[in-house]
Amino acid sequence: MKIAIIGATGFVGSAILNELANRNHDLTAIARNPKDTTNATWVAADIFNVDALATVLEGHDIIINAFNPGWTNPNIYDDFLVGSKAIQEAAKKSGVKRFITIGGGGSLFVAPDLQAVDTPDFPKEIFPGANAARHYLNYIKEEKELDWAFFSPAFEMHAGTTTGRTGKYRLGLENPVFNDEQRSILSVEDLAVVIADEAENPKHHQVRFTAGY
Repeated sequence: MKIAIIGATGFVGSAILNELANRNHDLTAIARNPKDTTNATWVAADIFNVDALATVLEGHDIIINAFNPGWTNPNIYDDFLVGSKAIQEAAKKSGVKRFITIGGGGSLFVAPDLQAVDTPDFPKEIFPGANAARHYLNYIKEEKELDWAFFSPAFEMHAGTTTGRTGKYRLGLENPVFNDEQRSILSVEDLAVVIADEAENPKHHQVRFTAGY
């Protein structure tokens, strides 16, 4: 398949790029500051320029959005929301119907009517970004034109997760996937496996989903 990856230099985006490259897909890697590698065609793009981004996205089979303005960005809430909406609009203008976007785990429900982001122990330093991802999920739920899927990572999905790539995972929808130790955990390498599997064999249409061990 011909797949466009937005945010391909980031922590999540680069893992997805590597997984899809290993599966021999035709990849367009889109980033503000492109790299120069042989496993993708790299394109510099401003995700806030809807028309220009739409032109880059035209002709692909699927768009995978791993955009993140940076957890230390003091304006992350606004940048994430505005950027995500711009990417969604560019996807629609491009004519590509299949759209997978990576959000946050904070919007997962840990109890009826209680999202993780609203619990007392939720880390304050990532609240603005997690809250933005939660509000973007509410926004994309109204999208009827795109065949979208919104992926929420496990709570423990960060640099230093030691499991590496196992190729094994369990899927969920609105609630975290917990292991026997009641941990919601998934390495970034296996997150990439989840997204690649979803790209190749779509199971989620206009819904949010998650995964864990």
